[in-house]
Amino acid sequence: MPFDRSAIAAAARRIAGDIRRTPQLAMPGWGVLKLEMLQLGGSFKPRGAFNRMRAAGAGDAGVIAASGGNHGVAVAAAAQSLGLRAEIFVPEIAAEAKRARIRSFGARLVVGGAGYDEARQASEARAAGTGALVVHAYDQPEVLAGQGTVALEWEEQAPELTHLLVAVGGGGLIGGIAAWHRASGVTLVAVEPEGCPALHEALAAGRPVPAPVGGLAADSLGARQVGGLMFPLAAELQAAGRLAPVLVTDGAIRNAQRALWENARLVAEPGGATALAALLSGAWTPPVGAKVGVLVCGANTDPASAA
Repeated sequence: MPFDRSAIAAAARRIAGDIRRTPQLAMPGWGVLKLEMLQLGGSFKPRGAFNRMRAAGAGDAGVIAASGGNHGVAVAAAAQSLGLRAEIFVPEIAAEAKRARIRSFGARLVVGGAGYDEARQASEARAAGTGALVVHAYDQPEVLAGQGTVALEWEEQAPELTHLLVAVGGGGLIGGIAAWHRASGVTLVAVEPEGCPALHEALAAGRPVPAPVGGLAADSLGARQVGGLMFPLAAELQAAGRLAPVLVTDGAIRNAQRALWENARLVAEPGGATALAALLSGAWTPPVGAKVGVLVCGANTDPASAA
């Protein structure tokens, strides 16, 4: 199953009854915010989770996933909605707020390993023994097509946008968005924390390579390596001048969280505020005439941390 424009349109039809059509908010000086933080489960992730489960099917063994937190919440929520068993593996760095959300949707939670990659390996070993359907966090065609429905929806809401700022972890979100906008002329700004530069290092090396994982947003953006499915598309768009990789500091991310709270009373997790951090910190400057969109992609955090 591809994750091109037609697959994304099909995914949108498939999951239309499962997800929320999230609103946008025009903020003078910032651009148009797409509030995917208000999606079911508190992040964009249910789009890919529902599409994978509905397209691939799941039997009595249920579903299994590894996650830094948000993908696990999404899979647990989608599984509960579809009447499926779910087992979620998270690393020790997973935030307690996200662990609690996973449990709240009735999933079995397994905590172990220093980072996402260890949790992924454990989940895949478990799936091999149980026959559960694996729902990968970012490197499956159905997941990428599901995440791409953000771009389809946003284009319907704001077709005038010329530049989209998107936070990057494993690349599922920006990969799906890039697939939708491959021939549209829209430029993507791929924003990563300095402590989690997986796409930045992959583009520099010409292929996905292991990267450091650390810092404020590691629980949501801390993939050790970007997905192999999305990378050729990201490299293609960068070569065409339509994908700009940007790194931001933890301080800039924290400032963006506070700015969202102070100016819009929105509580975003660090990963959810990372795209905005590039704009507010000056790490990326809009060209003259740009019409900017910023994806606020997650809200699973302790509300006190955003104030």
